[in-house]
Amino acid sequence: MIAAADAALCATAPLFAGLAPDAFALLLDGARVEDYPAAGPLFAAGDPADRFFVVLAGRVTLFVLTEGGEQSVIEWFDPVCTFAEAAILSSGRFPLHCAVAAGTRLVHIPAAPLLRRLEQRPDLAFTLLSGLARWRTRLADEIATLKSRSPAQRLAGFLLGLAPAGAEAGRVRLPLSKTVLASRIGIAPESLSRALVRLRPHGVEARGREIVLSDPAALRRFCAEEES
Repeated sequence: MIAAADAALCATAPLFAGLAPDAFALLLDGARVEDYPAAGPLFAAGDPADRFFVVLAGRVTLFVLTEGGEQSVIEWFDPVCTFAEAAILSSGRFPLHCAVAAGTRLVHIPAAPLLRRLEQRPDLAFTLLSGLARWRTRLADEIATLKSRSPAQRLAGFLLGLAPAGAEAGRVRLPLSKTVLASRIGIAPESLSRALVRLRPHGVEARGREIVLSDPAALRRFCAEEES
């Protein structure tokens, strides 16, 4: 059993939305919490998918390795959300590499008890599949959007996503290094620098990992012009 505070935080993950307390308790059967004080690998592509995870603190990054051995970021997860559940329900192996940031705290939910519970409770299986379908749809929409945008528009959209909804001006802090961010939005690191320069007339100023957005409305208009 995990601590009540950790379980309560875990219950706020979107995948578990709408579950009755007894159903949620069944899904946590055999779960454990683990802290990662230092950054490092969590699993590698091809490893057996014998568990999935809930991020309670920190960040995890999913990535593939290019032919040159460099990381190409596919997705990252911040609190509070689940990841790697799809691998349990499909191939049984993790399709991507995963690394944790320093200070990450994860709930490990083992696959074997989970699969037994899903056999006993088809309603739980439906809930999990619905959550996975939402994630897959969002990822597909994101990929389609990225392919239709220029590097500057991709960066602009990412920055607008960091800003509070409706904000007229402010500052945001990049949650990733610029190299990882470039990989995440599908551009070369040098293209990221050029994109930042191109966004200056639209109210964007970079100060290390802190980004000043002096005119989000202008940035949104820039995105609309790029799309047209």
